[in-house]
Amino acid sequence: MQRTGICRTGGGRRRRRQRWLLALSALALVASACASVETGATQVSGGDDDDADAGPPQYGGKMVYGLEAETTNGWCLPEGQLAISGIQVARTIYDTLTVPNGDGEFVPFLAESVTPDPDYTVWTIRLRPGIRFHDGSPLTAEVVKNNLDAYRGQYPGRTSLLFQFVLADIDTVSVVDELTLQITTKRPWPSLPSFLWSSGRLGIVAQAQLDDPETCASNLIGTGPFKLEEWKVNDHLTVVRNEDYWRTDAEGRQLPYLDEIEFRPVIEQQQRINGLKSGELDAFHTSTPLTIDEMRALDEAEQVNLAESADFAEVSFLMTNATKPPFDNQTARSAIAHALQIELANEIQSKGIAEIANGPFAPGSIGYLEDTGMPRGDMEKARELVRQYEEETGEPLRFTITATPEPDTLRSVELAAQMFEDAGMDVSIATLDQSSLISEAIGKNFELMAFRNFPSLDPDNNYVWWYGEGNPVNFSGYDDPDVNRLLDEGRVTADPERRREIYQELNRVLAERGYYLWSTWTRWAVPMDPDFHGVVGARPPDGSPDFTGLALGHDMAYMWKEQ
Repeated sequence: MQRTGICRTGGGRRRRRQRWLLALSALALVASACASVETGATQVSGGDDDDADAGPPQYGGKMVYGLEAETTNGWCLPEGQLAISGIQVARTIYDTLTVPNGDGEFVPFLAESVTPDPDYTVWTIRLRPGIRFHDGSPLTAEVVKNNLDAYRGQYPGRTSLLFQFVLADIDTVSVVDELTLQITTKRPWPSLPSFLWSSGRLGIVAQAQLDDPETCASNLIGTGPFKLEEWKVNDHLTVVRNEDYWRTDAEGRQLPYLDEIEFRPVIEQQQRINGLKSGELDAFHTSTPLTIDEMRALDEAEQVNLAESADFAEVSFLMTNATKPPFDNQTARSAIAHALQIELANEIQSKGIAEIANGPFAPGSIGYLEDTGMPRGDMEKARELVRQYEEETGEPLRFTITATPEPDTLRSVELAAQMFEDAGMDVSIATLDQSSLISEAIGKNFELMAFRNFPSLDPDNNYVWWYGEGNPVNFSGYDDPDVNRLLDEGRVTADPERRREIYQELNRVLAERGYYLWSTWTRWAVPMDPDFHGVVGARPPDGSPDFTGLALGHDMAYMWKEQ
């Protein structure tokens, strides 16, 4: 593993420039006052020493799992707005038709096979036989059709916001027989199997939940490894073992291993850390670099079992609202791009643990480029652009950054604000809880927002986030002809090399236009009590390599406790 220096930084604020100079001074201390820590990734899926030494999985036990937020609008999945905490719960109760593997491919999961015609416009899905929902009803092609119709806004009694755009290229869904359905698309769609997973959001719900007019969001009925026992909003959500679950492990043993999981929303990161140390929590999910650094030390001391991964990473970024001033103006977007000193910020805020991102596509993605041409780190150019903006508009470059109140996120935003202020901008900060933040993004009720999204799987999954023409879930709100053209070309193209060229060009265009200020590719970790094991991003039934990414939660069916 690589080793890197760490040091402690800090200081007060008298004036904006003093804070900025203090940050520069803090960086200057890195070379002379630092210890060293290991920064290589711990393997997930039972690959670290703690899991290897623990022996075979055991049955039984309860896990108390800390979540970074409550999903207040619930899990009526076709209508849901799920962030990472909501996805983690959803993957525990629901299964998807496909699942990613370690090669970045999407393979059948609830489906036994997903087969296209030569033109990639007619897809035949064959379901696994004998699967039942938690209420005892069978998984059938009719229920799956109704789910897909609900997700795309074509099912009576159900509305859809996000997924009616995600699945807009589905023309029809028809039932062939009890276990077979057919999807016809409006144009060739080679990457459709990835959308049948949709970052773990496209779970298949039982007909009874789908048709529930009042409590679809809280009457959770899936086919997953655990079933709902109780949900008290902002307190806990408890699930218990599904005794009739359809999956087995590699030795043919019934999954899941645990008897019970209690999810607790614990908004403050430090409370989650304290909860794990005190034994109040058994595990939590985090992407905060300093927390990961602290957990590594505890893992080394055998006080926690830590799984971490930067594979298939999503990206952290500042997102502009291109529909209104000041960021409907290219000069303003270029000014903040030049002002952001991301390498310095990474050293100050995360000891350099996070990997600097220069685009949305992390290493390993077909759209990845070492140099996207994204401008940053030129303060004099930033000041020049601020003056240019004021000359063009007659207004100062003034805006608010919106973020969650999580302390580490807030510190990062405050540091970015200092950099912007030093370039001559007038910056304020507003905080919202995670659910409200997403709602404000959808409503375009922000100017600059701290966000995390775009896992590096198939780049076509970003079509819904980046396409223009009034798309409400293009949160930045731009309608860029070049972006639209490249997204359309990427969607219908099957040739791998041509797809690589398309998405690399898209990477360059996004860097030039500045709708997003890419920050870092996000490393995720799951610190656990030493008695707990079995973190795996996803384990495909076909025996293909495990999916090792943790950005979209992990498969709770494989978690187990030493008894």
